[in-house]
Amino acid sequence: MTFPFGRGVRSLLGAFLLSLWPAARLTAQPTGFMATVDSAMGTVNGVISSVFFYDVAFWSDTITIPFVVIWLVVASSFLTVRMGFINVRAFKHALQVTSGKFTDPNSPGDVSHFQALTTALSATVGLGNIAGVAIAVSMGGPGATFWMICAGLLGMTAKFTECTLGQKYRGTLPDGTVIGGPMLYLSKGLAEMGLAGPGRVLAVIFAVLCIGGSLAGGNSFQVSQSMNALQQTVPVLADYPWAYGLLMSFLVGIVIIGGIRRIASVADKVVPLMAGVYIAGAVTILLMNFSEIPAAFGAIIGGAFNPDAMYGGFIGVLVIGFQRAAFSNEAGAGSAAIAHSAAKTDYPVREGIVALLEPFVDTVVICTMTALVIVITGAYNNPEYAQFVTSNQGAALTSRAMGEQIAFFPYVLSVAVFLFAFSTMVSWSYYGERCWVWMFGAKASTSYRVLFLIFTFLGSIITATNVLEFGDLMILGLAIPNLAGVYLLHGKVKAELDEYWGKYQRGELKTFK
Repeated sequence: MTFPFGRGVRSLLGAFLLSLWPAARLTAQPTGFMATVDSAMGTVNGVISSVFFYDVAFWSDTITIPFVVIWLVVASSFLTVRMGFINVRAFKHALQVTSGKFTDPNSPGDVSHFQALTTALSATVGLGNIAGVAIAVSMGGPGATFWMICAGLLGMTAKFTECTLGQKYRGTLPDGTVIGGPMLYLSKGLAEMGLAGPGRVLAVIFAVLCIGGSLAGGNSFQVSQSMNALQQTVPVLADYPWAYGLLMSFLVGIVIIGGIRRIASVADKVVPLMAGVYIAGAVTILLMNFSEIPAAFGAIIGGAFNPDAMYGGFIGVLVIGFQRAAFSNEAGAGSAAIAHSAAKTDYPVREGIVALLEPFVDTVVICTMTALVIVITGAYNNPEYAQFVTSNQGAALTSRAMGEQIAFFPYVLSVAVFLFAFSTMVSWSYYGERCWVWMFGAKASTSYRVLFLIFTFLGSIITATNVLEFGDLMILGLAIPNLAGVYLLHGKVKAELDEYWGKYQRGELKTFK
């Protein structure tokens, strides 16, 4: 394994996601040195936003969509058609592979298909599933849910493609651990096409963005927003925020010091638990209002095409739904390819097929559950909750909506918030660490983990909003270099898919259960 800077050198998720979570921002204003840093970071964020998140107007100045969302949706749509709607025809096979039916325990890799899936899911299933969806429905009406689901289905193919590439171009470090992801397939894959220079540049840009995103957006920001949400049910945290930072640093440290195997071992337990807790609450509410479900779906489908919808008519609702899905499942960002590259498999396409389940679980299932509860309870247009909508306090809106049905649910939601934040952090620690190692060498792994834990603690005491926003801008910005490479390399994925699918249909793939 070689590194771009040599062994001798040891040198939305974005502001959009934060706009969905103003209730999670710390109220104290930064002072002194932190105020200077915050001001400088605000300037940097403005430059990044103007490039990656430029708002493109559709039909009128009031209906806009960030460029990065267009970039993601167009790529997902193109890949879905190019791969022959693999998101639909391989869904059953994806479940079979995840269950272990086609898994050879002696295949090369560090973790199982299921562990790779839950590790990647733990990074995407998060607080945005609770807060962002509530605001999306409140702004666009029930119809936004329909387009959110459509975008999630299209995102399944983007995940399939990038995770297949992650497996195809993965490598092995001197210590025997696997390393893979966009930084490898951008540098190695494009080099095979005679684009070594551009490929290396895109790979380095991706790695830098991923490291920045992991330390801030996938770490400090998770601590700050989960702490602020938990303060609603655990008021003592408002007086001792540093205690929460120490607790999170300790718990995360126990996990990430063990590397991908321990991270995957924790993820395959925490992800089903956190998703199960939240979905159980949502399903309970839906069953309590079972008779209202048909009307809710009618409102969702009707609102999706209603020219008089709450926000800018049909186009406005479509934009809101697609934007929410793009920010939620990170399909196209390439981050999940880092986790899936470590899976045990002899066929890169097979892991890509497992990965397509992520947007389905994240967006089609969990986000839709939230949306249905918001629609059925009528919270999205309840005058009593108007302040939550106008101030974009999505978590509070979801909590109130569910609390009306189940009095103790705000406490259940607190548990879910903690688990969502914790799982996101351990997965993003791995993403950042792999990029750090790719850039600076295998021996730099420990230094990154120490740095990550420092940022974990800082998340509980940092009052600089711009510093926290920076990480989420990095995460959403990953889609720019990643999809540029995926567009160029998708033909290689299509060729391997056709070969693998032919073997599957002919019954030539060996089973183990």
